[in-house]
Amino acid sequence: MEEIIRIEGVSKNYGNHRVHEELTLGVRRGECFTLLGPSGCGKTVLMRLIAGFEAPDSGKISIDGVVVSNPASGIDISPDARKIGMVFQDYAVWPHMTVFDNVAYPLKLAKKPQRELTDRVMETVALVGMSGLEKRLPSELSGGQQQRVALARALVARPALLLLDEPLTNLDANLREEMRFEIKELQRKLETTVLYVTHDQEVALAISDRMAVMDEHGHIRQTGTPWEIFEQPADPFVFSFMGIANFLPVRREGTAWLVGEGTQNIPWKSPADDTPLQAAGFRPSDVRIAPPEKGEGLRGIVRRASFLGAMMDYLIDVDGATLRTSIETHEALSGGLMFKEGEGCVVSFRNLFWFDAKSLSEVVK
Repeated sequence: MEEIIRIEGVSKNYGNHRVHEELTLGVRRGECFTLLGPSGCGKTVLMRLIAGFEAPDSGKISIDGVVVSNPASGIDISPDARKIGMVFQDYAVWPHMTVFDNVAYPLKLAKKPQRELTDRVMETVALVGMSGLEKRLPSELSGGQQQRVALARALVARPALLLLDEPLTNLDANLREEMRFEIKELQRKLETTVLYVTHDQEVALAISDRMAVMDEHGHIRQTGTPWEIFEQPADPFVFSFMGIANFLPVRREGTAWLVGEGTQNIPWKSPADDTPLQAAGFRPSDVRIAPPEKGEGLRGIVRRASFLGAMMDYLIDVDGATLRTSIETHEALSGGLMFKEGEGCVVSFRNLFWFDAKSLSEVVK
């Protein structure tokens, strides 16, 4: 599929601080692509490089087949000439302008005829669910409504590429959930390409066609569909970053594979790799627990039992290694799984990922 954004060997430093080094990435036309990573990893810097607010130290950036930045050739096309829309996390709507005037601003800069301007603004205002509020000032709007104004202003010129930099951060949880689905629906209706920056795994999984996971050093660890990232993690960092992660150390002694510091054999298929030290990665939802007399698996001890309303959360010790699991409270009550601290239990697993134990050092401190 044709790429609308192509980043080739891009490096960016601020003094002695290296943000990106030889970074290469492609975004396909018409997809919603998310850059996901921890705060400070360089996501926003990369967005600003694409938008033209910053220039790379080296490398090349192309948008829609046109090279917009290439220091080696002296190319640095200004942001307004890159024909993109952008929404920031602080909305950046002008407080002295009405909704109509905020949305109309890009068309006024482009000197569009008044009739076309009015029609386009009203159409876009309706598209983001703001009809009837055109004459209001931002101070008369909620945070979610202000975010819709910012979206409408970015979309009114019908850009082929829309850049969204943490646009939902300042909204409450309910609004964030509502807006992430609205953004995805808008992208589908307009058939535009969206490049979305976030540190929120749920948002990334919900809206992305593809996504790239970045680490704290600005390196891309894995690119793929949400399913590939979640179900086929490339390494422990990606696995851990995509949600609460458990890692159970496993060692090989002779022909046996033993758990933690004890002598329990692993009750599942052994690792395919013969590396003596392994780690089984799994999420809390992958863990099954049962009373000692009713289940088969690894013997453990409940070290912490926390009632969280709809869920029971347990921290379990298995031969010196701890793992976390949760179970719906009604299931725990009906299934005799309301454990107390200090009680024994049996642990088994629905799904496991195998990692070389040495690779865990960056995620298990």
